[in-house]
Amino acid sequence: MSARRTTLVAATMLVAACARGKDAGSGPYAREVADAIPRIEQATGLKFKTPPKVEVRTREQVRDFLLKQFDEATPTAQLAGEEKAYKLLGLIPDTMNLRAFFVRVLTEQVVGYYDPKAKTLYVVQGADEQVVGITITHELVHALQDQYVNIDSIQKSGSNNDRLAAAQALIEGEAQFEQISIMLGGPDQIETRLPGAWDRVREEIRNRQGEMPVFATAPMVIQESLLFPYLSGAEFVRRVKEKRGSHDPFRDIPRSTEQILHPPSFLSTPPDEPTTVTLPAPRGATKVYENDMGEFGTRLVVYDYLRDAQTAQRAAAGWDGDRFMVVERGSESGIVWAIVWDSPVDAGEFTDAMVRATMRRTGAPQRSVGAGVSYTSKGRTISIQPVSIGDRALVLYSNLPEGMGSVIDPAAITLGK
Repeated sequence: MSARRTTLVAATMLVAACARGKDAGSGPYAREVADAIPRIEQATGLKFKTPPKVEVRTREQVRDFLLKQFDEATPTAQLAGEEKAYKLLGLIPDTMNLRAFFVRVLTEQVVGYYDPKAKTLYVVQGADEQVVGITITHELVHALQDQYVNIDSIQKSGSNNDRLAAAQALIEGEAQFEQISIMLGGPDQIETRLPGAWDRVREEIRNRQGEMPVFATAPMVIQESLLFPYLSGAEFVRRVKEKRGSHDPFRDIPRSTEQILHPPSFLSTPPDEPTTVTLPAPRGATKVYENDMGEFGTRLVVYDYLRDAQTAQRAAAGWDGDRFMVVERGSESGIVWAIVWDSPVDAGEFTDAMVRATMRRTGAPQRSVGAGVSYTSKGRTISIQPVSIGDRALVLYSNLPEGMGSVIDPAAITLGK
């Protein structure tokens, strides 16, 4: 699931988790901005071209802004397609209204946000003063980013969720990394003063669920998608800075969550780029939505059923590209998902994990179908099929109404860089 820039509550949660015991200062916000700017400039090596503006907004004004941004960033048809896909994959409840839930998450605990259109940093009226200062630092990094690159345009990729998630991980990851390193006295202090770094932040967030009741009720895939750009993005920025030193990170933008999760794949020459998977038109059904999961999304699918982080990581490692399609025939819907792998061994590890996950999900007996397996339960058939295209190993997963047929001709799938 794509993690959206408009989900500012995640930044607030991270700030709250890291801010306890840290005096963010008092007085007018102008003083806090003046204190933060030289620290940010020193950390990033970039200068603010113009002084950032800071204004106060009521919670009602903030809510209206966030809803508008959310609707602009995620058209209704796209969100409806994502909702169907994740229900078919079993990642969210069949009864969940995804937009309504996101709206509740968005407005749960917002302290501040930067609006790139207005070039203004807004602070919520009556926000907890203990976290306002650190929130301002985080959002000022976004203001600085926006003076060197159009961060709005970077985050527009409706047909490629994986690329979008990678770009957002860079945007939020840099802000998160600089925010915490400034708070702790420098990047070299993160491991010293915050042992376990981002894992500890994630654990702290989990421990503070009582302060975030809406987030606490979110399905795992939503929680992890909201946290990914901040935590995995921050670790990515740390690793890139260690290798390249302080530089403008936006001169070279990561293009997949694989590159975020495995920085060497981004830092190598040339970088490890994902394979483009193109699905043919469905047979006997109508395509209603199409996108990709990426390595991070693939990992979440496995983890959601097996609840074993190491197995999920191993199963998704070796991902090299994917594409899924939601299809309909009459009132029935289904999903087909093709994933290409670095090697047959990687494809086999994913297949084994998905077989275990599907057995746990359906409880149905396994049937051999060619080189793959299928399970039929409650009028639906889930199939996991290894496929070869040239010398490339793929896995074709489908969850379709019983009797709908294969829908996708594996021989018509095309690959390219």
